[in-house]
Order: sequence, then C-alpha cells, then structure tokens
Amino acid sequence: MMLRCGTVQFHHKADDKDYNMSVVERFVREAAEAQVKVLAFPEMCLTGYWHVRNLGRERLEQLAEPVPAGPSTRAVLELAGRYDMAIGVGLIERGDDGRLFNTYVVCLPDGQVHRHRKLHAFENDAIASGDSYTVFDTPFGVKVGVLICWDNNLVENARATALLGADIVMAPHQTGGCHSRSPQAMGLIDPALWDNRHHDPEAIEAEFRGPKGREWLLRWLPARAHDNGYFLLFSNGVGEDDGEVRTGNAMIIDCYGRIINETWKAQDALVVADLDLGLLPLATGRRWIRGRRPDLYGLLTQPQGHELAPRQARFSEAPVVKKTG
Repeated sequence: MMLRCGTVQFHHKADDKDYNMSVVERFVREAAEAQVKVLAFPEMCLTGYWHVRNLGRERLEQLAEPVPAGPSTRAVLELAGRYDMAIGVGLIERGDDGRLFNTYVVCLPDGQVHRHRKLHAFENDAIASGDSYTVFDTPFGVKVGVLICWDNNLVENARATALLGADIVMAPHQTGGCHSRSPQAMGLIDPALWDNRHHDPEAIEAEFRGPKGREWLLRWLPARAHDNGYFLLFSNGVGEDDGEVRTGNAMIIDCYGRIINETWKAQDALVVADLDLGLLPLATGRRWIRGRRPDLYGLLTQPQGHELAPRQARFSEAPVVKKTG
C-alpha cells in the first residue's frame, strides 16, 4: 500500500497569523492537487517562532489560542475536511488552566483534532513543556505520531513514540543556522545571504546543504527513522528568523532511514513522496525493537542528578557528569 505524504518549509512572518494561514491554505491546495493525504507544516508556523523569546507574557497571551476551539484550529479543520487530508500546523496554545504551550495541531478529515505539546519547550519562560506522547489513528490506515523539534533530539522520545505504534512521525522544526555552543553543531548564517537569495541563490543554498543545515541533520535525523522503524516527515522554517537563518531542508525519510525526497532551495516549498507502507513490517528498526531487553533499562528512568529543565538544558553549558560508585 502506498500513501502519498507531503512536508512544507516556509518563511513565516512573526505575529502575522493571517499571512501565515494564507501560506498554509496555498500549500494545502497545492498538496491536494498532488493527491497528498498527510501534510506537515513547521513548528509554530502560524505565530512565528524565534521572536517569542523576547515577548512578555501579555503579548504571548495575545498570540495564543485554545485548541481545538480557536480560530486557527477551526480553519485547518475545515481544510482537512474539504481536501480529505491530515494537516499538521504549529502555534501557541492557551490551555484551559491558563498555561501556554508550543503546540502542534493535527486535524483529520473525519473531524478529529489531535495536539502535541512540545515536551522540551525552551522558547520563553512563560511557555510550559508538555507531559505526554502523541500517537493516533488516521482514516488512512496508519498511526501518526508527533515530536516537535528538540523532542526529536532525545532518543528516548523517538523510541517511546515508536513503542506506541507510530508508523509515520511528523517532525515539525525551526532549526538549522542556529547559534550553538558546540563548535561542531550548526552555526549562524549571514542574513545577507538570505536577503540576496534571488540574485545569488547558490551562496545561501550552499549553506543550507552544508554543516549548518543538511549535513547537521544527516548526523542524527535518519537514524531516528531507521532505528525505530517509522517514516519521518521533516518540516522546517526557511529564511531569516529574528537574526538567525532557518535552513529549510524539508525532507521525507523512509523507515530504513533513506531520504526519498528533499529540497535545499532557499524558498517556500512543498516536498511530496509516496510512502511504501509494505516496508514497515520487516523494517530493520522494527525487528530490532522486538529484541529489546526491558529488564535492563531501569537506568533509563532513574534520575542521574544532572538533569535540567528544557530551557536550562538548551542554553546551559554545564557538562553531563557521570555518576560513579
């Protein structure tokens, strides 16, 4: 059985949900023309992303919406029904208890709405981290999971999502071109290269393909799909984002960790691929999972004394100290 899926990279506008929703609508129509059934958009693509680190609580409250009752979720749900498509978008959610979350909303054509609250939120002190994994059935005969950006970096999250039965994982990001304290991980890209992209696309696309973008992703992202035996839809922002340049690199990875379609263009883009679901039962990662020794893994759930809250871990330089004795 083949299932056509798509993933989008686009350059959002900070604080402009109307514009960003218009981009979502345009790509949904384009995906529908290509007969896509599962479509992923980037993390926080409706609200904007990196600028929120500088916003106060009051402004964040103005950007946030309830889920599923908010206008953005209702608009995406209408698109999902109209085009018979599962559509995932990112926004800031205001929970019933007043807390704010970096949330990814997936609307299904049968009227269901699923949400994933980022497990490792660090964008602003006022944005809380979620506390549960997200895997759900779809009308297309597959289970879909969601991990937002840094959620994917921690291998435990990828494995837990696989154990809950995910066949496809939506992996919305805002990454690449980030300032990193590690000299071997990413690095800033000169925004002037993005600004000059129409006159010299080769210069910015070389950065997107290089160690600040695609090369960094390939160190770990295909391994998440391979080792856990699921397909992965990597969606990302592209372009200047409050001083950093997101590298796009939207890609679709199969359950053997192979890239089956991708782009490194310095522009908004839709990437489409047919997923061969027949590969899933004998995928290497799924066979390995059946050889697990859970009796050995108690260590994975025991605090080691060096754990930090997500925001502290993201920005701290404290080394991991191995316990002894």
